[in-house]
Amino acid sequence: MDELLQEFIGETRETLEALSGEIVAWEADPADRARLDAIFRFVHTVKGSCGFLNLPRLARLSHAAEDVLGAARDGERLPDTALVNAVLAIVDRIGELTEAIASGAPLEDGSDDLLIAALAPDAAPAAAVTAVATRNAARSIRLNVDLLDRMMSGMSDMVLARNELARCLRDHGQEPRVDAALERLSLTVADMRDAVTRTRMQKIDALFAALPRIVRDTAAELAKAVTLTIEGSDVELDREMVELMRDPLIHIIRNAVDHGLETRAERRAAGKRETGQLTVVARQSGNQIVVEIADDGRGIDIARLVAKARERKLRDPAALAALTEEQALELIFEPGLSSRDTVTGISGRGVGMDVVRANIEQIGGRVVLRNRPGHGLTLSIHVPLTLSILSTIVVRVGAQRFAIPRSAVEEIVVAHGASVRLDTIGDATVATVRGRRLPVLGLAALIGVTDGGPADTLAIISTRDGDYALGVDGVIDTEELVVKPAPPAIMATGFYAGMTLPDSGRPMLLLDGSGLALAGGLRFDKLAVTDDVEEAVAPAGMPALLFLDLDGQRRLIALAALDRVETVPADAIRVTGGRRRLSLGDRSLPLHLTGSLEGRGQVAVLRLSDGMSEIAYAIAEPIEIVAVAPGLAPAGEGLIAGVAMIAGEQVELVDAHALFAGGDGTVVARPLCLLQCDGSGWMEAFLKPALEGLGYRCATAALPGEQPVVTLMMADDATVFTSTAGDVVQLRREVAGGADSIYRYDRAALIAAVAGRLGA
Repeated sequence: MDELLQEFIGETRETLEALSGEIVAWEADPADRARLDAIFRFVHTVKGSCGFLNLPRLARLSHAAEDVLGAARDGERLPDTALVNAVLAIVDRIGELTEAIASGAPLEDGSDDLLIAALAPDAAPAAAVTAVATRNAARSIRLNVDLLDRMMSGMSDMVLARNELARCLRDHGQEPRVDAALERLSLTVADMRDAVTRTRMQKIDALFAALPRIVRDTAAELAKAVTLTIEGSDVELDREMVELMRDPLIHIIRNAVDHGLETRAERRAAGKRETGQLTVVARQSGNQIVVEIADDGRGIDIARLVAKARERKLRDPAALAALTEEQALELIFEPGLSSRDTVTGISGRGVGMDVVRANIEQIGGRVVLRNRPGHGLTLSIHVPLTLSILSTIVVRVGAQRFAIPRSAVEEIVVAHGASVRLDTIGDATVATVRGRRLPVLGLAALIGVTDGGPADTLAIISTRDGDYALGVDGVIDTEELVVKPAPPAIMATGFYAGMTLPDSGRPMLLLDGSGLALAGGLRFDKLAVTDDVEEAVAPAGMPALLFLDLDGQRRLIALAALDRVETVPADAIRVTGGRRRLSLGDRSLPLHLTGSLEGRGQVAVLRLSDGMSEIAYAIAEPIEIVAVAPGLAPAGEGLIAGVAMIAGEQVELVDAHALFAGGDGTVVARPLCLLQCDGSGWMEAFLKPALEGLGYRCATAALPGEQPVVTLMMADDATVFTSTAGDVVQLRREVAGGADSIYRYDRAALIAAVAGRLGA
């Protein structure tokens, strides 16, 4: 009987973890018959087991709940808030009684009748029950955790011994029979490793199961409307880690609902939906589990936080004033500090966050905040998988060795191999690997290793957000290593996912590919938060190179047309046969430029290619790679395809199609139109953009030796135009007028007149 009772207690505990969330989900969707059937089966099973095990209180409670759920299945009762509250209260009492039976502690039954009475259709609304029974972490796996720890530790020692044996055999010669025995040993150790690891692993859904109930009860108490979204429930984590993360996660969730999300009235006033959004996402990154809790509330008021710290004299006023926004955000972890003036009985954003971070760091994890004032806060918890064995690739930077999870490395290539080309665009390096463009991060520069040589090897790292090339001095070997949590100070850098102990006996750090990309400033396409604070995929836009042209204007060109950027001597650009060309060894490329090369010894050149032909475009300097959003403002004809908004500035997009259409080099430079401005600003604001959009260049004076094709002036301008260079086109302000002038808004006649002068 004892064994049957223990089995009943264990099964009831596990089912209760998910049941509260199922009931809350059923309340939101009463038509979900499958979910209602699952809840009914649980209560029915408890009732049947209680009768066999002689547990009358549990049998009475479960029988009452079964009757109500049966009525709901038959359509006789609607799952309104009162009914759901009453059923949840019964489920809570079943959990309390189960824990009392397991511990042998008495539990008074005075409130059982009230709980059953609350199930009646005409019963008064029952107060929400939020008490959670105390759980025993060790029993949750029905096996002593110390025993599992010893098994995992022994397994880790076996892996290290296997690695050392393999190294010794390599150093002292190999024997085929010994090699075969070692191979069999390796396979056996790998199988045992997987089996032992799985005994400790559990889906993180066990941690998330209670969250819907917690969010529902907290929101109801505060009269708020909150929608909870959970993703990544199938991610596996060490069972002991699940228990250690439970309290910090619950604290963060209650904080988010209480002080993170606004009231309905506040959200309406801010132009948001009345229902707040709370998202919990779990994912695996290398040897870490990342749990992100994001809300679309008010975020953290940095200024108020700093003011509170100054008021409480936590820091020197001068030191507080010198804090960056990121550093000021860390004040939230100061004991007792909150950005709010009031603290409720439920929680306070900032109140207890020091305890949350301390608990996470105690298990080798870290907490990262990403604040969006007015739009919410995202809190990321990074925790290790505890003791684990990971297949890694060992790389070298200077005299240092680092391990990279093998699952994160897509391939290893030689930096200067035939299939790899490195280009510098602005201050960034881009690697082209068999036609695929990847940003490059130098590991030595990133982590501050000064004795590293040139990055001769590129490891293509694949992360959840995107791929990049990591430059290292070389690759040493592949090893299966025991990974353990690193000290909090090391994990806080964001570069590492843990530390390992290879067979050499020297500790080695495990690199975190996502952390390196973040620290290196790499930007991949992200999820963007819109004005109504819904997450959606942001328009990717067209990748383009932003550059400074020779005429001083910032322009764009599609990255797809760009083959490379290189610097050439200015005297390599010459006009031959009436065409401007760039000499490259035994090759000659048509070249386009806008502006002058005067005074330049070197010039940056964009090498453009359409896969069949190649042309060049001389520029002053490349700036950066940006994304051009769809919907360019039209720019007419010529070499400008449109106008894009980049950081609030109107920037012309060079038409690559037009460049290749005139790629024989016959267009040496844009024809010059001189403008005799009359001081009204009309020519500068109206005429100049129109002509430049057609491919002309407009100026008020010609450069020395420069011949304009046309001069434009107002017909009623009394100023004597002294320059005789080029033909003159007179513009009039009125529609009617003489034949010697053109109405200034007669676009067709104006274009024809300027083009006619150019043709002449």
